[in-house]
Amino acid sequence: MEMIHEFFQAEPLTALFISISLGYFVGKLKIGRFVLGGIAGTLVVGVLIGQFRVPIHPSIETFSFALFIYAVGYQGGPKFISSINFRSLAELSSSTIMTLIGLGCVLLAAWWFNLDRGTAAGLAAGGLTQSAIIGTADSALSKLDLAPDVIKQMKTNVAVGYAVCYIFGSLGPILVVSWFLPMVMKWDLRKEAIALAKKLAGGKAELEPGQFDAANNLCTRFFEVSGGGGTVTALNESHTDTAIVCIVRDSESIDFDANTVVEQGDIIGVLGVVKALKSVARDHNREITPPDNIQIVEEHRQLIMSSANAHKSVANYCRDVCGTGSGVFLTGVKRRGNTINLTPDFLFRGGDSLELVGRSHDLDAAQAKTGHMISAAAVTDFIFFGLGMTIGMILGMISFKLGDIPVTLGSGVGCLLSGLFFGWLRFTRPRFAALPAGASNFLRDFGLAVFVALVGINAAPQALEAIKQNGLTLLLLGAGVTIIPQIITFYISYYVLRIRNPITAMSAVAGGRSANPAFAALLEKAGNSTPVATFTITYAIANIFLTLWGPVVVGVVQTNATVGGG
Repeated sequence: MEMIHEFFQAEPLTALFISISLGYFVGKLKIGRFVLGGIAGTLVVGVLIGQFRVPIHPSIETFSFALFIYAVGYQGGPKFISSINFRSLAELSSSTIMTLIGLGCVLLAAWWFNLDRGTAAGLAAGGLTQSAIIGTADSALSKLDLAPDVIKQMKTNVAVGYAVCYIFGSLGPILVVSWFLPMVMKWDLRKEAIALAKKLAGGKAELEPGQFDAANNLCTRFFEVSGGGGTVTALNESHTDTAIVCIVRDSESIDFDANTVVEQGDIIGVLGVVKALKSVARDHNREITPPDNIQIVEEHRQLIMSSANAHKSVANYCRDVCGTGSGVFLTGVKRRGNTINLTPDFLFRGGDSLELVGRSHDLDAAQAKTGHMISAAAVTDFIFFGLGMTIGMILGMISFKLGDIPVTLGSGVGCLLSGLFFGWLRFTRPRFAALPAGASNFLRDFGLAVFVALVGINAAPQALEAIKQNGLTLLLLGAGVTIIPQIITFYISYYVLRIRNPITAMSAVAGGRSANPAFAALLEKAGNSTPVATFTITYAIANIFLTLWGPVVVGVVQTNATVGGG
């Protein structure tokens, strides 16, 4: 043991990475159908390793949580902003009610059982399964004008409360959403999901990573020219919605321009709309397979319509930019992230995102008449990333009072708000603030893993004693905080807000509780993706409010910990 202690003293960061590695390993172990999860596993392992009293600077904990919460805000910003509309008012209200009742249960438990600020915040984090509360509460505790050892004890109690309450906090929503409420209401979730899917079948499903739409309206096909040729321009003009992109003569691909004459026996590669290619086949008689060693490089390019080029109709844009023989095809348009159903008279606005297909030099010409290109490369815009983190830290310094309750935002809430804004900025202005999905997922997952590991390591010396003193009480209180808000909110949503569809209702419960395990169980029961839309809206709202409850709990609860106890 002494050798391990000396090793961690010599290189403290090894304790951090061992906690993450072993924590995620423990988190994957199954007991029946229950899986602890990587975050809870990391916290448990961190507490065990922390018994060796590993010295790691607290600024790393602050930094890692800031990365995590900024990424959460960045990813949730577009959904959060776009979800605020009249159509989703019921779901938004349901999620808000759930978070408020959850806060009320925590504050009632803290008052009734005289919990200190740290234990109450841990109860909120574990019972409501919102890991971010640990960070926002930790930041708020650091701002209190109390003795350092008292603050340290309350920070320990946050971790203890989270660890004790988290397990049922994760399991409870699974039972409520996938079994208890459907049983009470006599709902067959699979049957209801099939019925809802049929109702929504008019729209196209959002593709998951790795999926693609195989029903492609554009393709490149090869034809052997059997009759008299003509210039490339003449052949393109004789077939609308097509363009010659390759000429093979004597088994070699040749360079060509608009005035090149196509000769009998040449093989031409034609890019175009599937229906239009039928006329090419009729005129040139024989379609063939692509010749060996022939490569045609085409590009999908995303262009942002500039204000100077906007206010054209689709018909006019296609005539001027994607005209006959241009080699450029408009395949889709998005406005504020939403796919547009194009009609000839649809008018473009500045900021619209256009999806074009063609060869690079043809797209260059189209870009000059359209606007700015968004790079397809997954590159982080570090200018805006650094700016966003800086603004988040500055916002976290803001302090104010709600009545007589002092509230400090802290770097956690500050970076969350900053992330929301820059995520929304990227959503509406795709030229700016790029943070690719892979990068933001890494910041989110790694930041949270490091933060939770450090919470466990730093809390370890006092954690075991606190569990002995408060474990059973916290476990029962956590069960109440987990179950009560779900049951009350469901009946309010069903009878008052009139969320009557079973899949929508269960999705709202899972999302309002920010319960990813419950959502996974609901998806398994549904057998399709119908729960996704409602869960996304309610989950985005719940993540925002639940994260804010950390400093609120610390501010409202007035009891401070006694050093050495809960």
